[in-house]
Amino acid sequence: MLSALEQYDPQIYELIRQEMARQNGSIRMIPSENYVSQAVMLATGSWLTNKYSEGYPGKRYYEGQQVTDLIESVALERAKKIFKADHANVQPYSGSVANLGAYNALINPGDTIMGLELSSGGHLTHGSKSSITSKIFNAVNYSVNPETGMLDFNVIEEMAKKHKPQIIISGTTAYPRKIEFDKFEQIAKSVGAYHVSDIAHISGLVVAGLHQSPVPYADIVSTTTHKTLRGPRGGMLLCKAEHAAKVDKAIFPGQQGGPHMHTITAIAVALAEADTLEFIEYAKQIIKNASRLAEKLMEYGFKLVSNGTDNHLILIDLRNKGIVGKKFAKALDRARIVSNFNTVPGDDASPFNPNGLRIGTPAITTRGMKEEQMDKIAEFMNRIAENIDKESVIEQVNREVLLLCSEFPVPAHFTMPGSKKIRPISEGTL
Repeated sequence: MLSALEQYDPQIYELIRQEMARQNGSIRMIPSENYVSQAVMLATGSWLTNKYSEGYPGKRYYEGQQVTDLIESVALERAKKIFKADHANVQPYSGSVANLGAYNALINPGDTIMGLELSSGGHLTHGSKSSITSKIFNAVNYSVNPETGMLDFNVIEEMAKKHKPQIIISGTTAYPRKIEFDKFEQIAKSVGAYHVSDIAHISGLVVAGLHQSPVPYADIVSTTTHKTLRGPRGGMLLCKAEHAAKVDKAIFPGQQGGPHMHTITAIAVALAEADTLEFIEYAKQIIKNASRLAEKLMEYGFKLVSNGTDNHLILIDLRNKGIVGKKFAKALDRARIVSNFNTVPGDDASPFNPNGLRIGTPAITTRGMKEEQMDKIAEFMNRIAENIDKESVIEQVNREVLLLCSEFPVPAHFTMPGSKKIRPISEGTL
């Protein structure tokens, strides 16, 4: 397919080639990024790109759905199986669309939602003032404890009793610790609220059994299908049977028209990959790598929010280093270490130039890197921090990073060596 693109549009072909080289030749540490398998990528660019399938399996508004109905049904069954959910919807175009769909399924415009504020690690769609969610709904936000950087359930409960929200949102986009979804459920029940959980970042860890699942405790669970789950860019909703009809109606016709069948096809493939013993080992290594990297960064004097991590991401508070996040992120990028600047709890700087840096281990774990490489990455980051204005040092780290990347090529397949097909967990033992 790339050969055909090269012939028809050599400019775009060359840009794709450059992006491929960039991804191969850099340490990609944005926690929401990963590498999909060749199988997922092929499904994304398949003949399903051509098909319009407005509606749901068995109830479409276009003809010619003999195959698309089967594919979407497979994706739904796989999602329900690995997340142990009553119902699934794989049509949301993104995690943001999925979150909005969850709210629209349960409450009305003007009702109150309560989620984690942006500077404490919440997502825009959890009721940020800059998001449409705060314009449609009355949004109030809880924060992490400024001293510990962790969720304070006593404060969350007090706020819930004060504001009486119709929805309490659990889940984060920049929180390095485990989330106790059962406690959110208890608080939601105590004030008569629905509980919506956003596990976009940790869904792969949930599937692998390495993080508490919110499925038993939340009315609706929202997730993206990439990040730790390692699928294509898309969204998904999981819910209790009692909310199934409302969830489906909220997505279509409530918010979307025709689903992206090529993405749903690739989601089905990714869900099959997640239902393997190899995926569990990969998820375990993500956490091992993040823990080791956090430990080494603290040894170099970096201050980490909550003093470590339980999951795939690390949030660094750079104020003790005298470096702003944006400057550090750009210096790291010149050294082929890709991260993102991020606000930290208590940050009084602009979100466009905050005091924090967010990094994660999913993509580098997919490449096969382990604890030994985390030590090197921590040393690279410390060297850049100590020589932030010395381009000669940054160029030297750049060369060392490229050499490290050459030792860990991006894999095309994520099954065990010699394996010819996906091996479901049911065929093996944990």
